Amino acid sequence: MDIKIYPDPVLFEDCTDVNNIDDNLISVVSEMIETMKSVDGIGLAAPQVGLSKRFFVCLDFEDENKSQTLVLINPKITKMEGRVESKEGCLSIPGFYEYVYRYEDIEIKALDLNGNDIVYTPRGMQSVVFQHEYDHLDGVLFPDRMSQIKKDIFMKKINKEFR
Repeated sequence: MDIKIYPDPVLFEDCTDVNNIDDNLISVVSEMIETMKSVDGIGLAAPQVGLSKRFFVCLDFEDENKSQTLVLINPKITKMEGRVESKEGCLSIPGFYEYVYRYEDIEIKALDLNGNDIVYTPRGMQSVVFQHEYDHLDGVLFPDRMSQIKKDIFMKKINKEFR
């Protein structure tokens, strides 16, 4: 699977809900996990591989070996509180990192690969990764979370590199 690189238009689209969890989706999820791990990523959203659908995969940070992954289908953030600053990068904007603010604590509801409702209340890095990948489903990239001045400077750098 190829990872879409900024400024690919699919990265800016609002994704549509997944209506059917079938063998095709399970296969795509498996490929996404392989792709994410092959580039030492910690999360990968469907638009990053060219699919405008509302799902993402990421490492499970509760697993000490970081070998387990999580799949969130049609996620919805239902609670947000606190504020934390973290240095973020993105597989779709390779080589660029910057500090952005996220909610410290969230509650996120989603479906798993079996179609079961699941609720996560992640903390720390897991919360940041969920929010980063969730943003991709709305066509939002991490520079959009920066102050305007910081974003303008950052975008000049990445536009020079990727256009």
